[in-house]
Order: sequence, then structure tokens, then C-alpha cells
Amino acid sequence: METLTRTEAVTLRGLKKTFATGSRKVEAVKGIDLQITTGQIVALLGPNGAGKTTTVDMILGLTIPSAGSAHVLGLEPRKAVLGGRVSAVLQTGGLLRDMTVRETITAIASMHLVPERIDEVMERTGLTRIAKRRVGKCSGGEQQRIKFALALLPDPDVLILDEPTAGMDVMARRDFWETMKLEAVDGRTIIFATHYLEEAQNFAERTVLMSQGKVVADGATTQLRQMISGRKVAATMPNATAIQRVLSDSDQVSIEEQNDLRVSFRCQDSDGLARLLLTELGAYDLEISAPSLEDAFIHLTEDAS
Repeated sequence: METLTRTEAVTLRGLKKTFATGSRKVEAVKGIDLQITTGQIVALLGPNGAGKTTTVDMILGLTIPSAGSAHVLGLEPRKAVLGGRVSAVLQTGGLLRDMTVRETITAIASMHLVPERIDEVMERTGLTRIAKRRVGKCSGGEQQRIKFALALLPDPDVLILDEPTAGMDVMARRDFWETMKLEAVDGRTIIFATHYLEEAQNFAERTVLMSQGKVVADGATTQLRQMISGRKVAATMPNATAIQRVLSDSDQVSIEEQNDLRVSFRCQDSDGLARLLLTELGAYDLEISAPSLEDAFIHLTEDAS
């Protein structure tokens, strides 16, 4: 194995996974090369069947690669997990409903031999006020926070989250991600899979887009939006003739969405189009916006298909 640099938290090289289903073979992951440095918050995005969960399973040592390798902090995944260097909050796996929140945290802390971390972890995850509540009486969001607390007990260097805010309301999700930012500031590496694209846009400094078992884009979240050329210009048009005038004046303008006379155009020169709409065509209620991460997500995964 190559010498690990100080900043590499997760290293995937030529990672592949093929599953046999009857007489067929399905390539879930088709060769991923990826390095994630310590202290990053990284979003792993992709449509269903993109290979995200299989990749996460290989990082955690739950699935053995068909080819290539995965290392966490220079260790084989299972050794990293057993050593408490990496923890995960997964969608699968349940909690004992009849135990209280504190009893649950205490039981797992005893397995990790870290009883001294119980109070700190409960405070950091906002569980102190519901310490005596039975798990079965906790909301879905509260149960997610319990799983998060359990993952923090061994004080891992790498934390992997699969749909971490499922079941949380808007305020709970915001509080959760504020806690995540603090964890990353402390040097913890956080990798999360989510279907909330706005979470990646708001909280991940880096986003990895997957489609059909491959990485189709990888970079700073803010830069991924710039991979789609042009901007969106939305306006309420005075009549259908004005809409046709816009399209006939330039082959660089297309209609992205239309609801009666409310039209969203995609164009290269948003300033020029804005002048045309406002000064010559009498359009109003104009909005100009850059592509969102959702736009990039759809565009890049469709191209990969």
C-alpha cells in the first residue's frame, strides 16, 4: 500500500462491485477513484441505483470489493471500524424501543469502554432534555439524533451518514447541520448521502455526483452549478407573440419551463435578454438566477445516462 499522506481520510482506488443475480451479473460500482481529505464535509449524491449505498458499504467494510481497494485513514475498512476510527449512521438497523434514551447511550458507551463520553455526547446531540424518554416515544428525528449520538461515542475521525435528517422538521435539520459543521471544524471528516439537494448545496463544501456506478462530477459544491452553461431568466410575458419574438431573436435562448405567460428561459447572455424583455417587449416580474445544484444534478446524471 502507498504511504498515506496526513490529509487523506478516505481513499478509493479502482473500486468495483459486481453482484450476481441469478444468471445475470450487475455492476453496481464500475471503478471509482476518490480521495477525501480530513475535515471535509462531502455530499454523495445520485439517483436510485447510482451505486452510492454500495460504495458506502465498501468504505465501512460491510461489502467486499470485486476489484480495487478502499482505505480509511490508511487502514482496511473493518480495522478502522473496529478501532473506532470510523462510525456510521445508517438507515437500516433499529433501536430498542423499551429503553430510555440515556440507557441506550449508556449501553453502547460501555461496549466502547467510554462511559466518560456519555454526558458530552448527549449534550452535543441535543438529547439531554429527553434523556428519560423511552426510545419508542421519540419522534423519527429524535431517533436519528440517538443514532448520531451512538456514532459519536468512540470519537471517530470519519463519520458516514446515510440520509441523516430523515424524519426531522426544518428547524431540527438546521440544528443538526450546525452541529455537523462544528464536528468538521474539530477535524472530523463527514461524508453524507442525502436526497435533500438543498442540504448538499447549503452544508457540503464538496459534492460527488454518481450515476450508473460511476462518478460523473466531483468538486466544490458552488462550482458544480457552473458546469451548466447559461442562466435562467424568468418573466411574465405580455402575450404569446412576445414569447416567439424572444425565441426568433436568438438561437442561444430556449424555454426551460412555461406556465401560461410565465416563462423561464435558459440563455447565455442574461443581461441582454433582460433588456429585451423589459425595454422592448413589456415583460414584468423578472427574475435572474444561476443554475441550482438540482439543475446540475439532473443535467449531469442525464448526460451520464
